[in-house]
Order: sequence, then C-alpha cells, then structure tokens
Amino acid sequence: MLFFLSAILANSVLPAQEVPAKVVVKPVEIFDILNNPGIGFMTFQRFNGDNLNKGSTWTEGLPPVYQDFDGDLINKNYPQTSIAYLRVYWKFMEPQAGQYNWFMIDKALRTAAERGQTLMLRIAPYGEDENDVPAWYRKIVGQGDKLLSEKWRIDPEDPRYVQYFGGMIKALGQRYDGHPDLESVDVSIVGFWGEGDGSHLLTDVTRLALINCYLDNFKKTPLTFQPVNGDAPDPGILVKGTPIAASWPDGRNNGTGPQIRNLGYRMDCLGDMTNEIWPEQRWSHMTDIYPKDIIKSGMSEAWKKSPVTMEICWTFLHWLDSLKYDENTVNYIFGEALKWHISSFNAKSSDVPHVWSPLVDKWLNKMGYRLVLRKFEYPPIVKPQGQLSINSLWENIGVAPIYKDYKFAVRLKNTQCTKVLTTCAYLPDWLPGDIVCDEVLYIPYDMPTGSYNIEIAIVSPVSFEPRVKLAIAGIMEDGWYPMGEIIVK
Repeated sequence: MLFFLSAILANSVLPAQEVPAKVVVKPVEIFDILNNPGIGFMTFQRFNGDNLNKGSTWTEGLPPVYQDFDGDLINKNYPQTSIAYLRVYWKFMEPQAGQYNWFMIDKALRTAAERGQTLMLRIAPYGEDENDVPAWYRKIVGQGDKLLSEKWRIDPEDPRYVQYFGGMIKALGQRYDGHPDLESVDVSIVGFWGEGDGSHLLTDVTRLALINCYLDNFKKTPLTFQPVNGDAPDPGILVKGTPIAASWPDGRNNGTGPQIRNLGYRMDCLGDMTNEIWPEQRWSHMTDIYPKDIIKSGMSEAWKKSPVTMEICWTFLHWLDSLKYDENTVNYIFGEALKWHISSFNAKSSDVPHVWSPLVDKWLNKMGYRLVLRKFEYPPIVKPQGQLSINSLWENIGVAPIYKDYKFAVRLKNTQCTKVLTTCAYLPDWLPGDIVCDEVLYIPYDMPTGSYNIEIAIVSPVSFEPRVKLAIAGIMEDGWYPMGEIIVK
C-alpha cells in the first residue's frame, strides 16, 4: 500500500489536497528472545560456543582456559549471550610486584569481541583454600594476626594493601578504562572471591581509599558495586559517605552533582531459599536479605541509571537435583529478580534443565530492556534542506532501560544514495513504560530527489550500525527495520 501511494506521488497523479499529512505505520510485535547488548545471560569463564561446565560444578578465579573453537557460536542447553564474565584472582593478574598480566585481559577482550560479546571483569583479591594473595605480597606482609572476618586472607587495614592491591586497580583503569569491549568492572575490595564479606568492618579511611581506587581510575567504563551480601548489620554503612549515588526512604542521600557517580549493583546468590543451609545466620538471601538490604543500602533506585546484575546461588542443576526446587519456586525467584530490575544474569555456564527452559525463555523476554515500536509517523514528501518531522510511540516492556548511549536513527535509502539521520533521543532515559519520541530532522541540501525507503534502527553513535534488536517484525539482514517509502521532491 505504501509503495502504491509513493508511486502515485512520484508521478504527480494524486491532487495535492489528497496527499495525507502523515504516513502512519503500526509495526507488529514479536515475542522472540532477543540477544541484545548488556542484557540476558552471560557466559562465565567461557565464551559463546564453548562447552559448558559439567554437572553442578563451575570454575572461577583462574585464568580462562581457551577451548578449541569450530566457529559455531551456539551454546547448547544455554541461552545465547552478549556478555562474557571473567573473574580472576589478583595473584594471576600481578604474578610479580608491578608486573601485570595484560596479555590475559587483552586476549579475553579480543575473544569476547570475536564471539559477539563484551567482557565483564572482576579482579578478586583472593579466594579460599590455596587461592591466596600473590606470593610476593604474602612474603611482604607475612601471615599476620587473627583477622576480623573468616573470609579475609590478609589484613586490609595494613596500608600496604591499599598501596599494592589498589595500585593494581589503578593500573588496570589506566590501561582499560573506556575500552569498547569492556562491559563493566566489579568494585571488589575484600573477602573470598571479592564478594565484599566484612566490608562493614573496615575503617572509613580504608573503605573509601579502596573504593576510590576504582572511582578515580574508571571514569568511562561502568562500575558495579556489591553492598548486599547479608553479613553487614546495616549495608548502608558501605555506601554512606561515598560519592556513589544512593538514597534512603527517610530522604537522606549521598548528595547530587557532577561528583556523584552512578554505580550498578550485583547480587551473587540469587535463588538461595534455603535457611537450613546457613544455620549460623538462620536466613536466606531471597526472603530475608535482598528485599531489605537493597533498600537499606540506599541502592534501590540505582537501576534507573546503572545496571543490576545477578549471579545464581550454586547452579540450576543443583536447584533441581539437590534442593528439589519446583516450577513455582523458580518462578518466584525469577519474579523477584525482575522486581529488582535485573539486566544480566550469571548462571555460571551450567546447563539450563530442559524442564525449566520455558520459564527461562519467559524471563529473558522481560530481563533488562525490551523495546517495542508501537507507532511511527512521517510525511510522505519532503524537500532537500527541508524538515522531516517524525512522531513515534514506543514501549519498553522490560524492567530496565538501555544504559549505553545508543542512538535512535532514521535511514533514507535507495539504489543511488543512503543517508542516516540520528535523533536527539537519550535512550538511557527510556525507562519501562510508554515513550513518546517526536523529532524534527533535516534533509541534507544535496540529497538527490527521488523515492527512498525509510527505515529505523537503534545504532552505535560512532559507526551508525544497528546495535539493538527491537521486539517488532520485519528486521532486514543489515539490522534496519523498514517503515515504508518517502519521496524527496
């Protein structure tokens, strides 16, 4: 129909008074799983196309082991991902004092990019058992006295910890801050696996010094904080007095202005419903810790500016085989994650049980952002150096916005000429719900006259290549969505 109208207009058969003021397009919504940047599942110590961990086990903290790759990016029994998560211990990052293993990070970034992913990174100070701090650092500080937390390997109040561990973080930021393939970096300061156990026991001076090692050296790459572990009597202690954006129900906040940083937060035990597993605490993360600590930490509104990322407690197979979770329990866990505005999820590269695949698929269709273009209006005829006025109605049916400054763009294309016009829309402000985006664009003065296809896409601000799949039908091979035809006359 649109082609027929354009053909008539091109031949000037239709009287001017009958030309519609606007062409109205109402795209068809689709319900496919969309593998989009920054959201959904992630691979852990692996990349798209790698074999998963066997059974209920997983590896972490060690440098990645690169599997033979046959070119097939499909993850068997696991969703496709746009993020690869690497968690490695300090001793592998800095095997000798001041000598950093940049090759390990460079190769991981390159491999992630080759597999259609970005890299999420944590350098944890240490793990448990043999996963100690670097041998050279242990030699400097010795074994030390009894520590305040059972999940500490060294005394973080020793000024040499900020000097050396903090120095490694500084060097990391100076080399990689703003790297296009680096999705985010975890603020990891103390505790086994870098999960922050005992952070509330730090003095304010040490806590702020360690946090500032990240804030001062990662100005472009997003940072993810972890104040909701369950071990702090008040998780707000970890956030108060920092330049991290936070607010509390009684009206208090950490301030406003350019010095305040928006950090996302992560939770590393999603799905823990088992009070009996933690007899010393008599609580579970899902029912006792997360609901209150997200609020008490001051981070309950963080999702509006920075992503919330979560990690499974154990694995899906452990949930199924050992904990005997049923469908209702899994649905409850997924629903709580959506309530907390989850964008990405680490399932530890462990199989998704077939029986739960439908639940995971539904979850993925709500996780993070999901953009539906409901209506798009444009004039059927424009002039060189004239206005192209567009009206669009969108809906974000996910639970979070896009956090990267991608652009909503319009493309006019025929066999002789292609022009991409970007709008001023700021997509990180597109929170869940209805979005109106009206814009006046301008046709270049040297645009050749003729009939063009008019297309839309969410594109990179640098390359103008499509980056985000929409939940509408009609995507073309190059990632653009056709809206109809328009005449430059």
